[in-house]
Amino acid sequence: MNLQYIGLEEINGPLVFLDHVENVGYEEMVEIQLSNGTTRYGRVVEIEGTKVAIQVFEGTNSMSLSNTKIKFSGRPMEIGLSLEILGRTFSGSGEPIDGLGPIFVDEFQDINGRPLNPVSRVYPRNYINTGISTIDALTTLIRGQKLPIFSGSGLPHNELAVQIVKQAKISEEEGQQFCIVFAAMGVKNDVASYFKRSFEEAGVLEKVVMFVNVSNDPIIERLLTPRCALSAAEYLAFKHNMHVLVILTDITSYCEALREFSSSKGEIPGRKGYPGYLYSDLASMYERAGIVNNSKGSVTQIPILTMPNDDITHPIPDLTGYITEGQIVLDRDLYQVGVYPPVGILPSLSRLMKDGIGEGFTRADHQSVANQIFASYAKVQEARSLASVIGEDELSLVDKQYIQFGELFEEKFISQGFETNRSIEETLDLGWSLLSLLPRQELDRTDDELLKQYYNHDLAIETFDIKQKSVVKELSQINEGS
Repeated sequence: MNLQYIGLEEINGPLVFLDHVENVGYEEMVEIQLSNGTTRYGRVVEIEGTKVAIQVFEGTNSMSLSNTKIKFSGRPMEIGLSLEILGRTFSGSGEPIDGLGPIFVDEFQDINGRPLNPVSRVYPRNYINTGISTIDALTTLIRGQKLPIFSGSGLPHNELAVQIVKQAKISEEEGQQFCIVFAAMGVKNDVASYFKRSFEEAGVLEKVVMFVNVSNDPIIERLLTPRCALSAAEYLAFKHNMHVLVILTDITSYCEALREFSSSKGEIPGRKGYPGYLYSDLASMYERAGIVNNSKGSVTQIPILTMPNDDITHPIPDLTGYITEGQIVLDRDLYQVGVYPPVGILPSLSRLMKDGIGEGFTRADHQSVANQIFASYAKVQEARSLASVIGEDELSLVDKQYIQFGELFEEKFISQGFETNRSIEETLDLGWSLLSLLPRQELDRTDDELLKQYYNHDLAIETFDIKQKSVVKELSQINEGS
């Protein structure tokens, strides 16, 4: 029996409190009727004895303590899903906002997801090609992985998200079963328009499901957006066997909304004012990525977050790094010298990369070339640090060559532009061409068989048109001597 309660105990920010309530459940949906006849919706977020706290999605403006009517639905918040969601745009709470009318619902799903037995998980293998060399070669995105992008204010993470959506693909035989769920939280209206316009112009909108919460939407809706998006992704992956890539931006906006919500409830704050359960809350979203038994589909996540003050030890990137399998870090110094995408190679990693690349997935030499690039680029940073102390003229020939390699690596490999879409073969070949600029004896992370097949110093000098540089000439003599 559904009872209707009249009157409220208290109103505090986005929360209303009701007393003398029985037989309600956590996360239960609530219908709220105002004195002017309008209806709002909310959900139960706290229960203490017979007193409950209700989170109002549309905000508590114009609500009255005396004649507001509350009705509990007896069920959690659900989202209606079907294959018709592909190509559609929804609000953060799952309502269509593209003017195309409601969808015909195949089934309703709880936005919090269903409990998943860890034993039923399948280890992620095989990769998703993004067309971006720094990601595909060095921090490879594996199907079923959660791989966040750590960005900062003013860095081009929105452009990178659009480029990934435009270019991401899987192997040709499975390509028809690939789609993208894109969730934007707390973005400005012009940014939301940019995302949709870019997808339309690229001709990929029909394989994208968009959930958009703009900055002037209710802040509580921001907490629902990623969960609605992940429910849609799970439906497409595990009901229709599709490979789904979920992009969530910006997780920092989500966490700030959670902090404000927690403060409204009077909870004791943790680090920098965020609630003590921030870790478990983020984990409840990130852990919804993966592959399960008896399903051919997969859910892969790329959460994007902006680090306040570029501080990677801030609670949001810090906790995210504990939960996810690596990170892609955008570098402000690279961005300031015109490199796009400005991916910082050394702080970035993909922990599942080793199991989804190599022969049968990408190419047999992939792991070796990635290891050698990491090692060589680390020596570039050492040479630059030394040059800043003693001057570049005092460096050894090998250190000078590392500096030259670093400049060309950033110019040709890292910086590829917004429109360039490279295959994995093009990326690996380019990596070998750049590594061939170094003396052969410096390439100590690869075996001789691969060096015989791919190392060609003379061709590399000709390819990058650096014949006139004296350091290359002298090092060519070193190579001949070795």
